[in-house]
Amino acid sequence: QVQLVESGGDSVQTGGSLRLSCAAVGYTISLYCMGWFRQAPGKEREGVASIDSDGSTRYADSVKGRFTISKDNAKNTLFLQMNSLKPENTAMYYCAAAVRWCGGSWYMKYVYRSWGQGTQVTVSS
Repeated sequence: QVQLVESGGDSVQTGGSLRLSCAAVGYTISLYCMGWFRQAPGKEREGVASIDSDGSTRYADSVKGRFTISKDNAKNTLFLQMNSLKPENTAMYYCAAAVRWCGGSWYMKYVYRSWGQGTQVTVSS
């Protein structure tokens, strides 16, 4: 059974930085695509970034240049470095694991088989 456990969420001020982590159990992150999604109150869950097995990355336009997705295969852990945070980045952030290549479909929720419980990020102005 796959378990994804996120951590690193916090409350920060505008312009601050956070690093989210997602530890995977029962799943080898080096084999498939993984992604980060977020959901703000009253809004749909949306894709933030993904990383495929070859290390290729994709980002939502709104976070390009500020967020960086990475992974440590040895530690079986996914990361999301978030810089220059804005109040509109406030949301619950989820990591997700696929059992396939994501490619251009990375932002589609159906691509992912397993989801974590989420970690809250709050950015105040």
